[in-house]
Amino acid sequence: MDLFSFAYEQEDAGKLKPLAARMRPKSIEDVLGQEHILGPGKLLRRAIEADRVSSLIFYGPPGTGKTTLAKVIANTTRSCFVELNAVTAGVADIRKVVEEAKERLVMEKRRTTLFVDEIHRFNKAQQDALLPYVEEGTIILIGATTENPYFEVNAALLSRSQIFPLHPLSEQDLRRVIERALNDRENGLGELRITIEPEAVDHLIRYAEGDARRLLNALELAATTTPYGPDGTIAITLDVAVESIQRRAVRYDKDGDNHYDTISAFIKSIRGSDPDAALYWLARMIDAGEDPRFIARRLIIAASEDIGNADPQALGVAVACFQALELIGMPEGRIPLAQATTYLATAPKSNAAYLGINRALAKIQTDGHKPVPVHLRDRSYRGAARLGHGEGYLYPHDYPDGYVAQQYLPDGVDDRFYHPKEIGYEKEIRARQASRSKRQEG
Repeated sequence: MDLFSFAYEQEDAGKLKPLAARMRPKSIEDVLGQEHILGPGKLLRRAIEADRVSSLIFYGPPGTGKTTLAKVIANTTRSCFVELNAVTAGVADIRKVVEEAKERLVMEKRRTTLFVDEIHRFNKAQQDALLPYVEEGTIILIGATTENPYFEVNAALLSRSQIFPLHPLSEQDLRRVIERALNDRENGLGELRITIEPEAVDHLIRYAEGDARRLLNALELAATTTPYGPDGTIAITLDVAVESIQRRAVRYDKDGDNHYDTISAFIKSIRGSDPDAALYWLARMIDAGEDPRFIARRLIIAASEDIGNADPQALGVAVACFQALELIGMPEGRIPLAQATTYLATAPKSNAAYLGINRALAKIQTDGHKPVPVHLRDRSYRGAARLGHGEGYLYPHDYPDGYVAQQYLPDGVDDRFYHPKEIGYEKEIRARQASRSKRQEG
Protein backbone atom coordinates (compact mmCIF):
# COMPACT_ATOMS: atom_id res chain seq x y z
CA MET A 1 0.00 0.00 0.00
CA ASP A 2 1.46 3.40 -0.97
CA LEU A 3 1.31 6.55 1.16
CA PHE A 4 -1.50 8.13 -0.85
CA SER A 5 -3.74 5.05 -0.58
CA PHE A 6 -3.15 4.98 3.18
CA ALA A 7 -4.09 8.67 3.46
CA TYR A 8 -7.34 8.10 1.57
CA GLU A 9 -8.22 5.11 3.73
CA GLN A 10 -7.60 7.18 6.88
CA GLU A 11 -9.89 9.90 5.55
CA ASP A 12 -12.62 7.36 4.73
CA ALA A 13 -12.27 5.82 8.19
CA GLY A 14 -12.78 9.25 9.72
CA LYS A 15 -16.02 9.69 7.80
CA LEU A 16 -17.26 6.34 9.13
CA LYS A 17 -17.12 7.62 12.70
CA PRO A 18 -20.46 8.61 14.28
CA LEU A 19 -21.52 12.20 13.69
CA ALA A 20 -21.07 12.99 17.39
CA ALA A 21 -17.41 11.92 17.20
CA ARG A 22 -16.78 13.82 13.96
CA MET A 23 -18.32 17.01 15.33
CA ARG A 24 -16.43 16.92 18.62
CA PRO A 25 -14.91 20.40 19.22
CA LYS A 26 -11.14 20.56 18.85
CA SER A 27 -10.53 23.92 20.53
CA ILE A 28 -11.92 25.69 23.56
CA GLU A 29 -13.55 28.31 21.32
CA ASP A 30 -15.69 25.60 19.71
CA VAL A 31 -17.03 24.18 22.98
CA LEU A 32 -20.70 25.00 23.58
CA GLY A 33 -22.16 25.50 27.05
CA GLN A 34 -20.40 25.18 30.41
CA GLU A 35 -19.95 28.95 30.69
CA HIS A 36 -19.67 28.57 34.46
CA ILE A 37 -16.23 26.96 34.03
CA LEU A 38 -15.23 27.96 30.48
CA GLY A 39 -16.43 31.55 30.23
CA PRO A 40 -13.89 34.34 29.71
CA GLY A 41 -11.65 34.67 32.74
CA LYS A 42 -12.83 31.43 34.37
CA LEU A 43 -10.18 29.29 36.07
CA LEU A 44 -10.40 26.23 33.81
CA ARG A 45 -10.30 28.29 30.63
CA ARG A 46 -7.25 30.20 31.85
CA ALA A 47 -5.52 26.95 32.81
CA ILE A 48 -6.18 25.35 29.41
CA GLU A 49 -5.07 28.43 27.46
CA ALA A 50 -1.89 28.70 29.54
CA ASP A 51 -1.23 24.95 29.39
CA ARG A 52 -1.12 24.90 33.20
CA VAL A 53 -3.72 22.19 33.78
CA SER A 54 -3.38 20.30 37.06
CA SER A 55 -5.18 17.07 37.91
CA LEU A 56 -8.90 17.43 37.15
CA ILE A 57 -12.11 15.48 37.49
CA PHE A 58 -15.07 16.33 35.25
CA TYR A 59 -18.44 15.02 36.29
CA GLY A 60 -21.91 15.41 34.84
CA PRO A 61 -24.60 13.68 32.77
CA PRO A 62 -23.74 11.96 29.46
CA GLY A 63 -23.23 14.18 26.44
CA THR A 64 -22.26 17.33 28.35
CA GLY A 65 -18.66 17.50 27.12
CA LYS A 66 -16.45 15.65 29.63
CA THR A 67 -14.49 13.74 26.99
CA THR A 68 -14.60 16.78 24.71
CA LEU A 69 -12.82 18.90 27.31
CA ALA A 70 -10.20 16.19 27.74
CA LYS A 71 -9.64 16.16 23.95
CA VAL A 72 -9.37 19.96 23.90
CA ILE A 73 -6.70 19.75 26.58
CA ALA A 74 -4.97 17.04 24.53
CA ASN A 75 -4.87 19.39 21.54
CA THR A 76 -3.39 22.28 23.54
CA THR A 77 -1.00 20.70 26.04
CA ARG A 78 2.71 20.17 25.47
CA SER A 79 2.65 17.10 27.71
CA CYS A 80 2.13 13.60 26.34
CA PHE A 81 -1.57 12.74 26.36
CA VAL A 82 -2.55 9.14 27.16
CA GLU A 83 -6.07 7.68 27.39
CA LEU A 84 -7.44 4.77 29.41
CA ASN A 85 -11.01 3.59 29.79
CA ALA A 86 -11.77 2.39 33.31
CA VAL A 87 -14.13 -0.28 31.96
CA THR A 88 -11.34 -2.17 30.18
CA ALA A 89 -8.13 -1.01 31.91
CA GLY A 90 -6.58 -2.76 34.90
CA VAL A 91 -3.74 -2.16 37.35
CA ALA A 92 -1.23 -3.55 34.81
CA ASP A 93 -2.31 -0.89 32.29
CA ILE A 94 -1.89 1.83 34.91
CA ARG A 95 1.60 0.59 35.81
CA LYS A 96 2.61 0.55 32.14
CA VAL A 97 1.44 4.16 31.71
CA VAL A 98 3.30 5.18 34.87
CA GLU A 99 6.56 3.50 33.82
CA GLU A 100 6.41 5.17 30.40
CA ALA A 101 5.62 8.49 32.10
CA LYS A 102 8.66 8.16 34.38
CA GLU A 103 10.93 7.39 31.44
CA ARG A 104 9.47 10.27 29.43
CA LEU A 105 10.03 12.66 32.30
CA VAL A 106 13.70 11.66 32.60
CA MET A 107 14.57 11.31 28.92
CA GLU A 108 12.43 14.05 27.37
CA LYS A 109 11.73 16.33 30.36
CA ARG A 110 8.10 16.00 29.36
CA ARG A 111 5.16 15.30 31.64
CA THR A 112 2.29 12.89 30.93
CA THR A 113 -1.40 13.72 31.08
CA LEU A 114 -3.52 10.62 31.68
CA PHE A 115 -7.20 10.77 30.79
CA VAL A 116 -9.32 8.10 32.50
CA ASP A 117 -12.85 7.89 31.13
CA GLU A 118 -15.51 6.56 33.53
CA ILE A 119 -13.05 6.79 36.41
CA HIS A 120 -15.79 5.82 38.87
CA ARG A 121 -15.47 2.26 37.52
CA PHE A 122 -11.93 1.95 38.87
CA ASN A 123 -11.94 -0.01 42.11
CA LYS A 124 -10.06 1.13 45.22
CA ALA A 125 -6.88 -0.78 44.30
CA GLN A 126 -6.81 0.77 40.84
CA GLN A 127 -7.36 4.26 42.20
CA ASP A 128 -4.71 3.69 44.88
CA ALA A 129 -2.25 2.66 42.15
CA LEU A 130 -2.58 6.14 40.62
CA LEU A 131 -2.29 8.11 43.83
CA PRO A 132 1.50 8.32 44.46
CA TYR A 133 2.23 9.31 40.86
CA VAL A 134 -0.43 12.00 40.84
CA GLU A 135 0.93 13.29 44.14
CA GLU A 136 4.54 13.43 42.97
CA GLY A 137 3.60 14.93 39.60
CA THR A 138 4.71 12.04 37.38
CA ILE A 139 1.28 12.17 35.76
CA ILE A 140 -1.46 14.76 35.51
CA LEU A 141 -4.77 12.96 35.95
CA ILE A 142 -7.95 13.94 34.13
CA GLY A 143 -10.92 11.82 35.13
CA ALA A 144 -14.41 11.82 33.65
CA THR A 145 -17.45 10.41 35.44
CA THR A 146 -21.22 10.52 35.32
CA GLU A 147 -21.32 9.72 39.06
CA ASN A 148 -20.78 12.07 41.97
CA PRO A 149 -17.01 11.86 42.51
CA TYR A 150 -17.37 12.58 46.21
CA PHE A 151 -18.98 9.14 46.56
CA GLU A 152 -17.19 7.19 43.83
CA VAL A 153 -13.60 8.47 43.78
CA ASN A 154 -10.88 7.90 46.36
CA ALA A 155 -10.83 10.82 48.82
CA ALA A 156 -7.05 11.07 48.50
CA LEU A 157 -7.33 11.47 44.71
CA LEU A 158 -10.08 14.05 45.16
CA SER A 159 -7.91 16.11 47.49
CA ARG A 160 -5.24 16.31 44.79
CA SER A 161 -7.64 17.21 41.99
CA GLN A 162 -9.85 20.11 41.03
CA ILE A 163 -13.49 19.07 40.60
CA PHE A 164 -15.52 20.64 37.79
CA PRO A 165 -19.24 19.85 37.41
CA LEU A 166 -20.67 19.95 33.89
CA HIS A 167 -24.33 20.83 33.26
CA PRO A 168 -26.76 19.62 30.56
CA LEU A 169 -26.60 21.84 27.49
CA SER A 170 -29.25 24.53 27.18
CA GLU A 171 -31.85 24.62 24.42
CA GLN A 172 -29.91 27.45 22.75
CA ASP A 173 -26.68 25.42 22.84
CA LEU A 174 -28.42 22.38 21.34
CA ARG A 175 -29.83 24.50 18.52
CA ARG A 176 -26.30 25.61 17.71
CA VAL A 177 -25.17 21.97 17.77
CA ILE A 178 -27.78 21.16 15.10
CA GLU A 179 -26.85 24.21 13.01
CA ARG A 180 -23.18 23.30 13.08
CA ALA A 181 -23.85 19.70 12.10
CA LEU A 182 -26.11 20.69 9.19
CA ASN A 183 -23.69 23.31 7.86
CA ASP A 184 -20.35 21.57 8.35
CA ARG A 185 -19.37 20.06 4.99
CA GLU A 186 -16.18 18.40 6.20
CA ASN A 187 -17.25 16.63 9.39
CA GLY A 188 -21.01 17.18 9.52
CA LEU A 189 -23.96 16.73 7.19
CA GLY A 190 -23.32 19.82 5.09
CA GLU A 191 -22.81 17.85 1.89
CA LEU A 192 -26.35 16.52 2.11
CA ARG A 193 -29.26 18.69 1.05
CA ILE A 194 -31.30 18.59 4.23
CA THR A 195 -34.41 20.48 5.23
CA ILE A 196 -35.71 20.11 8.76
CA GLU A 197 -39.06 21.23 10.13
CA PRO A 198 -38.95 23.59 13.13
CA GLU A 199 -41.21 21.13 14.98
CA ALA A 200 -38.68 18.37 14.31
CA VAL A 201 -35.87 20.52 15.73
CA ASP A 202 -37.95 21.30 18.82
CA HIS A 203 -38.73 17.62 19.34
CA LEU A 204 -35.10 16.49 19.02
CA ILE A 205 -33.96 19.18 21.43
CA ARG A 206 -36.73 18.46 23.94
CA TYR A 207 -35.93 14.79 24.21
CA ALA A 208 -32.16 15.11 23.96
CA GLU A 209 -32.47 16.46 27.52
CA GLY A 210 -29.26 18.47 27.33
CA ASP A 211 -27.25 15.57 25.84
CA ALA A 212 -25.41 16.68 22.67
CA ARG A 213 -24.38 13.11 21.80
CA ARG A 214 -27.97 11.86 21.92
CA LEU A 215 -29.06 14.81 19.79
CA LEU A 216 -26.41 14.23 17.11
CA ASN A 217 -27.02 10.47 17.04
CA ALA A 218 -30.73 11.08 16.41
CA LEU A 219 -30.01 13.75 13.79
CA GLU A 220 -27.60 11.45 11.96
CA LEU A 221 -30.08 8.56 12.03
CA ALA A 222 -32.80 10.83 10.64
CA ALA A 223 -30.55 12.16 7.87
CA THR A 224 -29.05 8.83 6.77
CA THR A 225 -32.25 6.76 6.79
CA THR A 226 -34.54 9.25 5.05
CA PRO A 227 -34.56 8.95 1.24
CA TYR A 228 -34.21 11.97 -1.01
CA GLY A 229 -37.52 13.47 -2.08
CA PRO A 230 -38.59 14.49 -5.61
CA ASP A 231 -36.95 17.88 -5.10
CA GLY A 232 -33.60 16.26 -4.30
CA THR A 233 -33.63 17.06 -0.58
CA ILE A 234 -33.78 14.99 2.58
CA ALA A 235 -36.79 16.27 4.51
CA ILE A 236 -36.62 15.65 8.27
CA THR A 237 -40.20 15.99 9.46
CA LEU A 238 -41.60 15.71 12.96
CA ASP A 239 -42.54 12.07 12.28
CA VAL A 240 -38.97 11.30 11.22
CA ALA A 241 -37.63 13.01 14.35
CA VAL A 242 -40.01 10.99 16.55
CA GLU A 243 -38.73 7.73 15.04
CA SER A 244 -35.10 8.83 15.28
CA ILE A 245 -35.09 9.71 18.97
CA GLN A 246 -37.70 7.07 19.89
CA ARG A 247 -39.87 9.46 21.86
CA ARG A 248 -43.47 10.25 21.03
CA ALA A 249 -44.24 13.83 20.03
CA VAL A 250 -46.28 15.87 22.47
CA ARG A 251 -49.63 16.63 20.83
CA TYR A 252 -50.73 20.01 22.10
CA ASP A 253 -52.15 22.94 20.18
CA LYS A 254 -49.62 24.72 17.96
CA ASP A 255 -49.50 27.45 20.58
CA GLY A 256 -46.59 26.28 22.75
CA ASP A 257 -48.15 27.87 25.83
CA ASN A 258 -50.63 24.98 25.99
CA HIS A 259 -47.96 22.78 27.55
CA TYR A 260 -47.47 25.24 30.40
CA ASP A 261 -51.18 26.03 30.71
CA THR A 262 -52.06 22.36 31.13
CA ILE A 263 -49.48 21.61 33.81
CA SER A 264 -50.55 24.84 35.55
CA ALA A 265 -54.18 23.69 35.56
CA PHE A 266 -53.08 20.30 36.88
CA ILE A 267 -51.10 21.74 39.82
CA LYS A 268 -53.80 24.30 40.65
CA SER A 269 -56.43 21.54 40.71
CA ILE A 270 -54.30 19.59 43.21
CA ARG A 271 -53.76 22.75 45.27
CA GLY A 272 -57.50 23.39 45.13
CA SER A 273 -58.27 19.85 46.43
CA ASP A 274 -60.25 18.81 43.34
CA PRO A 275 -59.19 15.21 42.48
CA ASP A 276 -61.57 14.97 39.50
CA ALA A 277 -60.15 18.04 37.79
CA ALA A 278 -56.60 16.91 38.63
CA LEU A 279 -57.26 13.51 37.01
CA TYR A 280 -58.74 15.20 33.95
CA TRP A 281 -55.63 17.35 33.39
CA LEU A 282 -53.41 14.34 34.10
CA ALA A 283 -55.28 12.40 31.42
CA ARG A 284 -54.92 15.30 28.99
CA MET A 285 -51.16 15.32 29.49
CA ILE A 286 -50.83 11.54 29.17
CA ASP A 287 -52.93 11.53 25.98
CA ALA A 288 -50.83 14.37 24.55
CA GLY A 289 -47.65 12.37 25.09
CA GLU A 290 -46.23 14.54 27.86
CA ASP A 291 -43.06 13.18 29.48
CA PRO A 292 -44.42 11.28 32.53
CA ARG A 293 -41.24 12.05 34.49
CA PHE A 294 -41.98 15.75 34.07
CA ILE A 295 -45.42 15.18 35.61
CA ALA A 296 -43.94 13.11 38.45
CA ARG A 297 -41.36 15.80 39.23
CA ARG A 298 -44.12 18.39 39.49
CA LEU A 299 -46.01 16.11 41.88
CA ILE A 300 -42.95 15.99 44.14
CA ILE A 301 -42.76 19.80 44.15
CA ALA A 302 -46.48 20.10 44.89
CA ALA A 303 -46.18 17.62 47.77
CA SER A 304 -43.74 19.93 49.54
CA GLU A 305 -44.94 23.32 48.35
CA ASP A 306 -48.70 22.91 48.73
CA ILE A 307 -49.10 20.14 51.32
CA GLY A 308 -45.91 20.12 53.35
CA ASN A 309 -46.29 19.08 56.98
CA ALA A 310 -50.07 19.16 56.86
CA ASP A 311 -49.54 15.60 55.59
CA PRO A 312 -45.84 14.62 55.72
CA GLN A 313 -46.61 11.35 53.90
CA ALA A 314 -47.48 13.25 50.72
CA LEU A 315 -43.81 13.74 49.81
CA GLY A 316 -43.14 10.03 50.29
CA VAL A 317 -46.09 9.15 48.04
CA ALA A 318 -44.87 11.53 45.31
CA VAL A 319 -41.28 10.24 45.44
CA ALA A 320 -42.51 6.63 45.40
CA CYS A 321 -44.62 7.51 42.35
CA PHE A 322 -41.53 8.78 40.51
CA GLN A 323 -39.57 5.64 41.44
CA ALA A 324 -42.42 3.36 40.39
CA LEU A 325 -42.65 5.18 37.08
CA GLU A 326 -38.93 4.65 36.48
CA LEU A 327 -39.32 0.93 37.23
CA ILE A 328 -42.40 0.08 35.18
CA GLY A 329 -42.61 2.81 32.53
CA MET A 330 -45.72 3.64 30.53
CA PRO A 331 -48.55 2.90 29.96
CA GLU A 332 -48.77 1.20 33.39
CA GLY A 333 -47.06 4.21 34.91
CA ARG A 334 -50.33 6.11 34.58
CA ILE A 335 -51.61 4.13 37.59
CA PRO A 336 -49.09 5.35 40.21
CA LEU A 337 -49.40 8.80 38.64
CA ALA A 338 -53.15 8.68 39.23
CA GLN A 339 -52.70 7.36 42.78
CA ALA A 340 -50.26 10.11 43.70
CA THR A 341 -52.42 12.76 42.02
CA THR A 342 -55.55 11.80 43.93
CA TYR A 343 -53.64 11.45 47.22
CA LEU A 344 -52.15 14.93 46.88
CA ALA A 345 -55.44 16.46 45.73
CA THR A 346 -57.35 15.12 48.74
CA ALA A 347 -54.61 15.75 51.32
CA PRO A 348 -54.80 18.71 53.76
CA LYS A 349 -52.94 21.71 52.40
CA SER A 350 -50.26 23.93 53.88
CA ASN A 351 -47.59 26.07 52.23
CA ALA A 352 -46.01 26.97 55.59
CA ALA A 353 -42.70 25.18 54.88
CA TYR A 354 -42.50 26.81 51.43
CA LEU A 355 -43.15 30.26 52.90
CA GLY A 356 -40.74 29.54 55.74
CA ILE A 357 -37.70 28.91 53.55
CA ASN A 358 -38.53 31.96 51.46
CA ARG A 359 -38.64 34.12 54.60
CA ALA A 360 -35.34 32.69 55.83
CA LEU A 361 -33.63 33.28 52.48
CA ALA A 362 -34.96 36.84 52.36
CA LYS A 363 -33.58 37.45 55.86
CA ILE A 364 -30.14 36.19 54.91
CA GLN A 365 -30.09 38.21 51.70
CA THR A 366 -30.96 41.33 53.70
CA ASP A 367 -28.74 40.83 56.76
CA GLY A 368 -25.99 38.57 55.43
CA HIS A 369 -24.50 35.55 57.18
CA LYS A 370 -24.42 35.94 60.95
CA PRO A 371 -21.82 34.03 63.02
CA VAL A 372 -22.83 30.67 64.47
CA PRO A 373 -23.31 31.01 68.27
CA VAL A 374 -20.29 29.62 70.12
CA HIS A 375 -22.25 26.95 72.01
CA LEU A 376 -23.59 25.54 68.69
CA ARG A 377 -20.19 25.27 67.01
CA ASP A 378 -18.53 21.93 66.33
CA ARG A 379 -15.94 20.89 68.89
CA SER A 380 -14.89 17.58 67.28
CA TYR A 381 -11.88 18.90 65.36
CA ARG A 382 -8.43 19.61 66.80
CA GLY A 383 -8.17 22.92 68.62
CA ALA A 384 -11.93 23.56 68.74
CA ALA A 385 -12.13 23.01 72.50
CA ARG A 386 -9.37 25.56 73.12
CA LEU A 387 -11.46 28.07 71.21
CA GLY A 388 -14.41 27.40 73.49
CA HIS A 389 -16.54 25.86 70.77
CA GLY A 390 -19.55 23.96 72.09
CA GLU A 391 -19.23 25.25 75.65
CA GLY A 392 -22.62 25.81 77.28
CA TYR A 393 -24.51 23.63 74.79
CA LEU A 394 -27.47 21.85 76.40
CA TYR A 395 -28.08 18.33 75.05
CA PRO A 396 -31.87 18.12 74.54
CA HIS A 397 -32.05 14.35 75.16
CA ASP A 398 -30.92 14.93 78.73
CA TYR A 399 -34.14 16.82 79.47
CA PRO A 400 -37.82 15.82 79.80
CA ASP A 401 -39.60 15.40 76.45
CA GLY A 402 -36.24 15.79 74.67
CA TYR A 403 -36.53 19.57 74.80
CA VAL A 404 -34.68 22.38 76.56
CA ALA A 405 -34.90 26.09 75.85
CA GLN A 406 -31.69 27.62 74.50
CA GLN A 407 -30.55 29.94 71.71
CA TYR A 408 -30.35 28.39 68.25
CA LEU A 409 -30.53 31.48 65.99
CA PRO A 410 -27.55 33.81 65.59
CA ASP A 411 -27.32 36.93 67.74
CA GLY A 412 -29.57 39.65 66.42
CA VAL A 413 -31.94 37.25 64.66
CA ASP A 414 -35.21 36.61 66.46
CA ASP A 415 -37.56 36.09 63.51
CA ARG A 416 -40.07 33.30 63.20
CA PHE A 417 -39.89 31.80 59.72
CA TYR A 418 -42.13 28.74 60.07
CA HIS A 419 -45.78 29.33 60.93
CA PRO A 420 -47.61 25.98 60.98
CA LYS A 421 -51.28 26.14 60.18
CA GLU A 422 -54.32 24.73 61.99
CA ILE A 423 -54.57 22.05 59.28
CA GLY A 424 -53.84 18.31 59.31
CA TYR A 425 -50.67 17.24 61.11
CA GLU A 426 -49.50 20.87 61.24
CA LYS A 427 -52.20 21.43 63.86
CA GLU A 428 -50.23 19.15 66.18
CA ILE A 429 -46.96 20.84 65.25
CA ARG A 430 -48.51 24.23 65.99
CA ALA A 431 -49.68 23.13 69.45
CA ARG A 432 -46.28 21.62 70.26
CA GLN A 433 -44.46 24.77 69.15
CA ALA A 434 -46.81 26.94 71.23
CA SER A 435 -46.15 24.79 74.31
CA ARG A 436 -42.40 25.06 73.83
CA SER A 437 -42.61 28.81 73.34
CA LYS A 438 -44.37 29.14 76.71
CA ARG A 439 -41.68 27.05 78.41
CA GLN A 440 -38.97 29.14 76.79
CA GLU A 441 -40.60 32.38 77.92
CA GLY A 442 -40.99 30.96 81.41
